[in-house]
Amino acid sequence: MIISRVVGGGVCMPERVIPNSHFDYLVENAEEWIYSRTGIRERRFAHADQSTSDLATIAAKNALENTGIDASEIDCIVLGTSTPDMILPATACMVQENIGARNAFAFDVNSVCSSFVYALETADNFIKCGKYKTVMAIGADTYSKILDFNDKNTSPLFGDGAGAVILKNDGSLSIGIQHTYMRSDGKGWPLIQVPSSGSRKPVTAETIAAREVYFQMAGKQVYVFATEVIPEIIVKLCEKAGISPSELDYIIPHQANVRMIDFISKKFGYPKERFLLNLDRCGNTSAASVALVLAENMTNGTIKPGQTVLTMGFGGGLSWGGLLMKF
Repeated sequence: MIISRVVGGGVCMPERVIPNSHFDYLVENAEEWIYSRTGIRERRFAHADQSTSDLATIAAKNALENTGIDASEIDCIVLGTSTPDMILPATACMVQENIGARNAFAFDVNSVCSSFVYALETADNFIKCGKYKTVMAIGADTYSKILDFNDKNTSPLFGDGAGAVILKNDGSLSIGIQHTYMRSDGKGWPLIQVPSSGSRKPVTAETIAAREVYFQMAGKQVYVFATEVIPEIIVKLCEKAGISPSELDYIIPHQANVRMIDFISKKFGYPKERFLLNLDRCGNTSAASVALVLAENMTNGTIKPGQTVLTMGFGGGLSWGGLLMKF
């Protein structure tokens, strides 16, 4: 049996900090209005000349440096994103070129905010099949490029960023990704979308005028969806592992809204301090969300050997899933 292990990671958080007060033009006292509803105090936006591949490249280089792995050792790069540099080619190929991973093959995965956990699932299975030894999984998004800044219900929620991790098989059966659980429900695809962005409704002067080229989300319905599937992910993965949620050292949830975390904490009686979060300073970074928190807390030593960590994402598609890891 082959088990893949996350051996380390790297992050990229843009330098440009956007406080809640930036949105005072949309709502009165934006600082309190946003924080009370979401738990967000600030977020990071990429500069105008920075793309998703730029952030992903920085995170990937930091992951290589932190793990001491040379780019030539990477067999595959799986990049989770819903804000690619362009509709084609794959943004992962740009990252491959930027980091000099000449022996890798690279491709993108798009499951919106679930993109990184889907990328991690894919990377894990590539290693488990025995064909590849070292795989990089990246979550990166620049939602500041697709937000409608006239929409007070979505534009304050999101930030930009990237996180990258490297998976290897080192022969251990007790350390690494132990169990995974992935799901989607296509009936819910209309709830999160950019209506005019592809072949269904190509970009035209009319769709631009109608603001259909920007991100749209049915917030209340998505909240209901999230609070249903988060318990499902936790229960299913713990059942597979034969443990109770109380035995988890940490949960790394998709960083969407702190009210969702409060709900789950109360439902399971699980201490809120055992949820690893960066929501207050990063906002919802979509595909980068879980990747940033995982890589950051591995690097700073919060996640320690012997601990059990559950990571999970949920987003457009609708899509959701998680992975249970032993460190």
